Amino acid sequence: MKIAMIKTTLASLALLPGLTIAAPAVADKADSAFMMICTALVLFMTIPGIALFYGGLIRAKNVLSMLTQVTVTFALVCILWVVYGYSLAFGEGNHFFGNADGAMLKNIALTAVTGTIYQYIHVAFQDLSPVLPSG
Repeated sequence: MKIAMIKTTLASLALLPGLTIAAPAVADKADSAFMMICTALVLFMTIPGIALFYGGLIRAKNVLSMLTQVTVTFALVCILWVVYGYSLAFGEGNHFFGNADGAMLKNIALTAVTGTIYQYIHVAFQDLSPVLPSG
């Protein structure tokens, strides 16, 4: 009797995570605000932060070159992310690459959980990655 009760309890507890996973994803205001704050902090770390840090490590005559290099790299990665990066990273494809359905950010709803704010945080980190080794 005791073993049957334990098995029943464990079986019912095993079903609980399935109920939480089945809940629909909703865009929460607090989550969106937190992601916007994190995106702003990462962007401040990229353009003024890393550009001025690397500019302070070199001679004064080369500071403008370093600021330009970081800014151009930032802009280029932003454009490449919009053109095909998001689609390759999050598209429905095989296990390694996505497809071109989301190229130029088409077929992506602005109000979805994976909408604009989700794209901004990913592009912020994608911009930070190639800027780091530039210095």
